[in-house]
Amino acid sequence: MKSTVESVSPTKVRLIVEVPFEELKPSLDAAYQSIAKQITVPGFRKGKVPPQVIDQRVGRGPVLEEAINDALPKLYSRAVQDNKVKAIGQPEVDVTEFNDKESLQFSAEVEVRPEIVLPDLEGLEAEVEDISVSDDEVTEQIEALRQRFGSLNPVERAVQDKDFITIDLSATKDGEKIEEAQATGLSYQVGSGQLLDGLDEAVTGLNAGESKTFVTQLVGGSLKGEDVDVSVTVTAVKEQELPEFDDEFAQTASEFDTADELTADVKGRLERGKRLEQAGEARDAVLEKILTLVDVPVPEGLLTDELAARKENLEQQLGYSGMTFEQFLESEEQTQDEFDEDLKKRSEDAIKAQFVLDLVAEQQELSVNDQELTEHIVRHAQRSGVSPDQFAQHAVEHNLVPSLVSEVVRGKALAHLVENAKVTDASGNVVELKNLQPDGTYADADADATQAEETPAEEPAKA
Repeated sequence: MKSTVESVSPTKVRLIVEVPFEELKPSLDAAYQSIAKQITVPGFRKGKVPPQVIDQRVGRGPVLEEAINDALPKLYSRAVQDNKVKAIGQPEVDVTEFNDKESLQFSAEVEVRPEIVLPDLEGLEAEVEDISVSDDEVTEQIEALRQRFGSLNPVERAVQDKDFITIDLSATKDGEKIEEAQATGLSYQVGSGQLLDGLDEAVTGLNAGESKTFVTQLVGGSLKGEDVDVSVTVTAVKEQELPEFDDEFAQTASEFDTADELTADVKGRLERGKRLEQAGEARDAVLEKILTLVDVPVPEGLLTDELAARKENLEQQLGYSGMTFEQFLESEEQTQDEFDEDLKKRSEDAIKAQFVLDLVAEQQELSVNDQELTEHIVRHAQRSGVSPDQFAQHAVEHNLVPSLVSEVVRGKALAHLVENAKVTDASGNVVELKNLQPDGTYADADADATQAEETPAEEPAKA
């Protein structure tokens, strides 16, 4: 077999393949065997009909067609390997010439990974926002802790904002009761906005035993999104009494002895959380900076698949939340054209990032060990709400393991780029990322180095 490759575009090539007829003999034999099992000829057992008889009864044409269908995928794969083509997606194959007992000639156009030239990325500079924890943020966290230890006391007065009330709800449409929209004894905090639009305004000022009717839209059921009349009756009113924030409270609500120590811990936790957010911003900033420095053509077919996958994912999320696409656009303050343009830009950037990170991983000879792959599977399982064993079984059954391995490798490639970049905050301070731990603390660099020397690396996972 002879094959050559020619460039069609930066992301597509055409393979020209010529195959001597003798090399098709295994596929011809397989075609005769397959057809022999499908036909019945008097005097011959099923599956034992000779080729000459098949030619007479069925014809040579169907045999050659089946042989070609069997041979083309193998011949194409061989041509890809021989020419070291980095193919992605399915090829468009065209048989240009084939006659019985003559050579087969075909071409195959397929999208390929673009050739990328990376600049020197050592010392790449990027900037992120400063870390700042305000007094209001600390106060908000402390208030949430006080509310957890607060008590609810009945009051004999009209409902006010932040009160905890017990209510009965009854919805009607054109005077007829909606059976699925009836509820009694519901607990609700005024101002939380967790039930129905207009409920807070309706109950404010009511005393226990009083009712009011308001117009709103149901968030579920057969009349979802339609205007209905809702009658709300307040049956109980309670206000929350919060404990004083003092040393005694700190000892009750935490492991600390004083309120000052608890406040310092709350502020420290907020700072660690913002440090992790800053690390995420640093990764995005470094990757975004690299994409501005590297020319990465995007294969059209791959972009089409990425757009379709993202749209399908969005539709599923909107379905779960009960939101229409029009409502989503309104919440994002986007038009359809703006949404499409933004989605295309994000899809292109995601594909470009994958190509860049794959090349970095190849240059740095990055691999994945069993522990890293297992931890990645556990994280996926947690996000999916299933057990790690269930997710792992699903990944194996659907051949997702190679994709999971690629995700880990790309993550390591990005971490390598970020750790070797110079990231500063808006104030000009260098952001230390190399020893940042998943909990927002910094590891002891010397201890990590000692442990790395004493602990042998695991074998790469086979996937």
